[in-house]
Amino acid sequence: MAVSSLIRSFGSLLLSSSPRVPQTTISSKPICLAWQFHAYREIGTSAVLSTSSPMWKCRIKYTTRPIGMKKTGGRDHTGRIRVHGIGGGHKQRYRMIDFRRMHYQEGKEPESFEEKVIQVRYDPCRSADIALVAGANQKRWIVATENMKAGDIIKTSKHIGRMAVLANEGDAYPVGALPVGTLINNLESHPGKGSQYIRAAGTCGVLLRKVNGTAIIQLPSKRQMQVLETCMATVGRVSNVDHNKRIIGKAGRNRWLGKRPCSGLWQRKGGWAGRKIRPLPPMKSYVNLPSAATRG
Repeated sequence: MAVSSLIRSFGSLLLSSSPRVPQTTISSKPICLAWQFHAYREIGTSAVLSTSSPMWKCRIKYTTRPIGMKKTGGRDHTGRIRVHGIGGGHKQRYRMIDFRRMHYQEGKEPESFEEKVIQVRYDPCRSADIALVAGANQKRWIVATENMKAGDIIKTSKHIGRMAVLANEGDAYPVGALPVGTLINNLESHPGKGSQYIRAAGTCGVLLRKVNGTAIIQLPSKRQMQVLETCMATVGRVSNVDHNKRIIGKAGRNRWLGKRPCSGLWQRKGGWAGRKIRPLPPMKSYVNLPSAATRG
């Protein structure tokens, strides 16, 4: 009690002896504390750098810099396992691939342009190699073809002439401009949508024929598909041809790749395990042709 009373009297003595401070007007602007600043900073950058949301690529600007990825372990947003056999592995970074070789702008006719290959490198997020190309005032990553190397000049054109073009490997043209029998990859299903077919390592499709403004392409699975002749495709075969010949060698390498072992529980093999000879599926068409009833 004596110590506390002494402290109170000493504090009142200091307050009475200190000079008066003139009053100042307090600004109406809110004061941003340090923890609030860090919170705002985290909110502002999480949308740019986070890859946990499936729509993150639609919200951010294209960049050639590697983007950090978080491991999902096969779990969805609820935390439940949706895909088994996924987990662990070496840390990976995502590189945004520009699957649209030709970009369209409203009110402007697309022009042909050339790009130079700067480097060809391994990509941990896909089986094929990727290439960094530069042209005009931009750089971008694309899927590399089989014999693509640094220093090559690749061309992208939207023109469909009366005669078929003599394209080199790595060039991108509409399928209607290529000669029949050309090996192609990175094929679009709709003009300007970006390549969705024939993107795996060592794969290629064949341009079989061209009919009434459309093109028939044979996919690596031997299935045929029909697209408009204005759909873009890259000439050649996808890089990393020997991808299916690699030897894993030990179980630990699969763990490096993020693959977890399956359950050791014995399961009876059913009818799915035998060899089956099935006919090819019908031709897949992305062309809205008029039906017979419409013609009549």
